[in-house]
Amino acid sequence: MRLRGRTLLAAGLLAALTLAPLALTGTAGAAATPTASFTKVNDWGSGWEGSYRITNSGSTTISSWRLEFDLPAGTTIGSYWDALLTSSGQHHAFANRSWNGTVAPGASVTFGFVATGTGGPTGCTLNGQPCSGGGTPTTAPPPATTPPATTAPPTTPPPAAVSPVAANGQLRVCGRQLCNRDGRAIQLRGMSTHGIQWYANCATPASLDVLAREWNADVLRISMYVQEDGYETDPRRFTDLVHHYIELATARGMYAIVDWHMLSPGDPNVNLTRARTFFAEIAERHKDKVNVLYEIANEPNGVPWSAIKSYADKVVPVIRSRDPEAVVLVGTPDWSSLGVSGSGGGVDTIAANPVAGGNLMYVFHFYAASHGDAYYETFARAADQLPLFVTEFGTQDYSGDGPNDFAMAQRYLDLMASKKISWTNWNFSDDFRSGAVFTTGTCGSGQFSGTTRLKPAGAWIRDHIRTPDTF
Repeated sequence: MRLRGRTLLAAGLLAALTLAPLALTGTAGAAATPTASFTKVNDWGSGWEGSYRITNSGSTTISSWRLEFDLPAGTTIGSYWDALLTSSGQHHAFANRSWNGTVAPGASVTFGFVATGTGGPTGCTLNGQPCSGGGTPTTAPPPATTPPATTAPPTTPPPAAVSPVAANGQLRVCGRQLCNRDGRAIQLRGMSTHGIQWYANCATPASLDVLAREWNADVLRISMYVQEDGYETDPRRFTDLVHHYIELATARGMYAIVDWHMLSPGDPNVNLTRARTFFAEIAERHKDKVNVLYEIANEPNGVPWSAIKSYADKVVPVIRSRDPEAVVLVGTPDWSSLGVSGSGGGVDTIAANPVAGGNLMYVFHFYAASHGDAYYETFARAADQLPLFVTEFGTQDYSGDGPNDFAMAQRYLDLMASKKISWTNWNFSDDFRSGAVFTTGTCGSGQFSGTTRLKPAGAWIRDHIRTPDTF
């Protein structure tokens, strides 16, 4: 999508985490006072993800909180959410944000963070009193760097035996179609996150449980912007966030598309060095998974196919050397419109000079209220020449806003169903625009289940994702 919201919503990556705390809680004095417990959510050897749950076990409302702890030398904090962080050396203090400082009696709030290193927190205090949540949990969970789809995940996603990944395994491109491990052509249907720098609290364990279990989604597209307050501002933080989302999708039996969401500048070669670094780590970490697809250039624009292909020729080998069987998705000219939004001719140009190698697909994006017959006809023609994956579309105009054109969108969906072209819809958030599936404020509330908090576009796309798969 060409235009994106820059309204920064607070990240809430683990606000709805349902894991039981693994550390003992303790009171700060004779009277019942706030307590805090620590959970190590995931550990991948070189780093880990942690969460604190603060519980008001007293009889009066708490108006603010501040939790402090120490980390040993060599362990640092990267990304964090649902709290404000100040650090001095190895001492870290997390304070409430404006919306989660008030905690009623019996209620709890959580915040989380990602750390690099092997050491755990010690000396935890909450509002100046011991919280007994620091240090190593009394019952440490086993490391789960690559939880397979057959392992019972932490928040009870759908049974792995019927999950999309369990049903289909490692995907590959056969001819012009996406095929499963048995060589049968399949169609994946799912959702794209909004930018994870803005709407992390919309992609939580709780919301992804709903996406996997209630919506029956096959695939989650993880949209990591490169610019626009994204990867370039903190590569370590955003790489760790993508690792985290891959694990969440994996645990729920969904496929995960890693979206290198380059948009402006439109020449992907501007970010070539960053892309090679990023995909090298992602592919190395997740090479043993069968559910990861790599989208290496979201919406190239302002450059010809030759420039996009030159970029792909340099990035694809980085992935292939580590994850040789994975499907790689390559953006197409003029905002992945197959050239229709520019000079045209993109389909024939790509077909005459494709990226070398197998297991490659080309990306098409459309927004139904803006992209009518010319786009539809080009897409239909391209489907007979190229392997295609629609990684982003909406029922609105190209800004992701405005009235929905469900009739035109249905034409596209019918075509994709007939040709088994996989798709993800933009977007799984509560952004104010009409293309976000949730009404504004939903993600902060943590109430994702059902249909009462869905916008019209959300209800419509949910129904289409829920249609039984034909694997």
